Amino acid sequence: MLRPVRFLPDNTAFDFISKRVWFISASGVFLLGCLLSVAVQGLNFGIDFTGGILVEARTPASVDLAQVRETLNTQVAGDIALTTYGSEGRDLMIRVPEQPGGEAANNAALTRLKGALGDGVEYRRTEVVGPKVGDELVTAGALAMGLAILSIAGYIWFRFEWQYAIGGVIALLHDVIATIGLFSLFQVQFDLTSVAAVMTVAGYSINDTVVIFDRVREELRRHKKMGMGEVLNLAINRTLSRTILTGGTTLLALLCLFLFGGEVLRGFSIAIIWGIVVGTYSSIYVAVPALIYFRFERSGEGDAPVPVEEKEGLGKEASGADLAARAAQAEAEARRAMPSRRVTGKVKPRR
Repeated sequence: MLRPVRFLPDNTAFDFISKRVWFISASGVFLLGCLLSVAVQGLNFGIDFTGGILVEARTPASVDLAQVRETLNTQVAGDIALTTYGSEGRDLMIRVPEQPGGEAANNAALTRLKGALGDGVEYRRTEVVGPKVGDELVTAGALAMGLAILSIAGYIWFRFEWQYAIGGVIALLHDVIATIGLFSLFQVQFDLTSVAAVMTVAGYSINDTVVIFDRVREELRRHKKMGMGEVLNLAINRTLSRTILTGGTTLLALLCLFLFGGEVLRGFSIAIIWGIVVGTYSSIYVAVPALIYFRFERSGEGDAPVPVEEKEGLGKEASGADLAARAAQAEAEARRAMPSRRVTGKVKPRR
């Protein structure tokens, strides 16, 4: 029988919970910076939200960007964003801002652009987005993210308890704000693919959080006399190998997407790579430590409810060896406390 692959040994016992104040404080400062960046300099919205023209074209030969930009600037109003991608320098991405005069002016500008580029150009993508459509997409994108967060919170509440739902939503908002803040801080273009990236990050993060929450619930049932801090540390350590392996393999695939996906998927891949790192961090240092501030009912036969402020869980910092030893001792006590089965009734003799 094949054994599961483990990145870390089974007796791993890092103490995450005792450092929770430092990490939560650092996260709060970083999120405040992200919100200030969004408020001050805003997002670099793409034409999906602002309206304008987007053209992806392949020219017969490599082109001089400065000359092409000078030629195209005479055909449209506003500054043209022109970039090349691919190894041959023949693939162009042209972004033109919204033209004065509405949709008719945009279509006329697109015709002039194609005429200026000349013959023999292969147009792989052409989009003209009006300002009204852009406003509708902004509303739809915000509504989609809001509904996704509410749906995820409802799922966690239904599957676990309300305490878990609060911790999951806090981590989810942490990841969404951190990802949007990345776009604002570095002025990476924010378009519909970016909205998809943010929602993908939210889905990955909550999946990782749910796995740890499930382990927390299992350890709470198994170790009724163990302090809350120790239970949370135990749950994180026993899922840590899975968390690292899952995040690492996902990052390898996203790195390939970043390197070979081209300019079109560059922002998308950057957002998801950043989101995977932030989501893994928030599952361990934000979502699970948030549970320590709530009271969980763990009463059972022979056990009284254990308060969160139990001395052996919070009053002193246990070392990794102490945590592992206490976990093993609690498991042994739980096995000894299990009632033994007795055979009752008369035993009939064999004939």
